[in-house]
Amino acid sequence: MRLHHVQVACPPGGEAEARRFYADGLGMSEVAKPAALAARGGAWFRAYDATGAVTAELHVGVEDPFRPARKAHPALVFDDVAALEATGERLAAAGFEVDWSQRHSFDGHERCHAFDGAGNRVEVLAPVTHE
Repeated sequence: MRLHHVQVACPPGGEAEARRFYADGLGMSEVAKPAALAARGGAWFRAYDATGAVTAELHVGVEDPFRPARKAHPALVFDDVAALEATGERLAAAGFEVDWSQRHSFDGHERCHAFDGAGNRVEVLAPVTHE
């Protein structure tokens, strides 16, 4: 078994903010939704490795009434701490809330929590390598 995707929600009309966070902020690529699902709104995003294999997929669905997920969250892993830090800086510069208070609280990793434009919590982490 493997995980295919995770889904978070946004309010009606929240797709542009989702694109700013997941594509511009996290560096994921938006992919077209299947025609049968496109009318529902939302947006789908993928991350790829150097070979072009999908490493993460996240779907943003429209929910009305909407309530952000402030505890439940996807966790996305970057290859190294430098990429993690650059991503956190990029998200903060774009105006998204980034919380580094738990940076060293998960063994073997450094992390931050960011909140997308709809207020959903997203964990971003990277393994710590010891030389």
